[in-house]
Amino acid sequence: MTKATVGSPSLTVTRPPYHSRMATEKYPAEEAIREALSTVNDPEINRPITELGMVKSVDIGADGAVAVTVYLTVSGCPMRDTITNRVTEAVSGVEGVTSVDVTLDVMSDEQRRELAEALRGGTAEREVPFAKPGSLTRVYAVASGKGGVGKSSVTVNLAAAMAADGLKVGVVDADIYGHSVPRMLGADGKPTQVENMIMPPSANGVKVISIGMFTPGNAPVVWRGPMLHRALQQFLADVYWGDLDVLLLDLPPGTGDIAISVAQLVPNAEILVVTTPQQAAAEVAERAGSIAVQTHQKIVGVVENMSGMPCPHCDEMVDVFGTGGGQRVAEGLTKTTGANVPVLGSIPIDVRLREGGDEGKPVVLTDPDSPAGSALRSIAGKLGGRQRGLSGMTLGLTPKNKF
Repeated sequence: MTKATVGSPSLTVTRPPYHSRMATEKYPAEEAIREALSTVNDPEINRPITELGMVKSVDIGADGAVAVTVYLTVSGCPMRDTITNRVTEAVSGVEGVTSVDVTLDVMSDEQRRELAEALRGGTAEREVPFAKPGSLTRVYAVASGKGGVGKSSVTVNLAAAMAADGLKVGVVDADIYGHSVPRMLGADGKPTQVENMIMPPSANGVKVISIGMFTPGNAPVVWRGPMLHRALQQFLADVYWGDLDVLLLDLPPGTGDIAISVAQLVPNAEILVVTTPQQAAAEVAERAGSIAVQTHQKIVGVVENMSGMPCPHCDEMVDVFGTGGGQRVAEGLTKTTGANVPVLGSIPIDVRLREGGDEGKPVVLTDPDSPAGSALRSIAGKLGGRQRGLSGMTLGLTPKNKF
């Protein structure tokens, strides 16, 4: 023990040596710091930064000050502030931490290659995970015969409704020429590239990728068939989607190159046909759905959009575009394919649906109990609750040897 004289020589105060005080006071342990960091998910990959090898170092000072250095996948990472804030918040909650200083570094080329390989699970590049026999992701290709029937609005709201129900959902804006999904979903982020892998931005709990995220301003895309196929292949194979429950593909209208490419790249995708009650639109929609006979795909059902408009004075439905179009399409496709094709729902005309698309706020989230919101949530519940069939899947069964 050491003695310190205070005031009068007769008054002495004893205290333990410095190293003894260190043993009695609480300082944060590195194990506790790293455990806290394991709760921090990368905002794009949505997996713990400790699991992804993004924690470079952890230094703990004698006064409880903690310095953490985190690797970013790329130097221009758009989520650097989000990562910094998440790390700071998590480490600050550890007992004994007095301050947190986060420093950002950048992965080397070798580290990025290792990360990309780990995310792919050792599979080869350019492989579409949703086409593998063991995939449990339900893939819906949202199609229409002609433009202007609200196919993208339906896609976006179905995705947002499923995500709100707790499903992991992704959307591919496969309408290369008329891309509009990012605006409607409120996705203003940009993709991040790690080696040959693309990290998609998210909005309203939905991962989304679109050619509009790679073109300047409102520049048009002028591509022929092979380029369209390659773009769709990149969206499906090179984007890190993670473990999705549902993937929605917003197809361009008609039966062109993209529809054929979807059948080739994701043969297990099921077609969801969107139409309006109008006779002309119904005929074209039936024609678009009939492609399933040639591509050997299943039609999951028909959605009738703009089925009527509630009168603002008497609440009666005004059939602006006629009636029965959805039912006619379903009956025609049932006859053509030989399989039952149901009408999954009818969505009334609702100005809030249009406003939500313009503002990037899906009506199923902003006004879920509105006529349109309620109808869309009902359809989403039917699609989200379905299980993928066993066709094409490996059951892992081994025949018993009788001999």
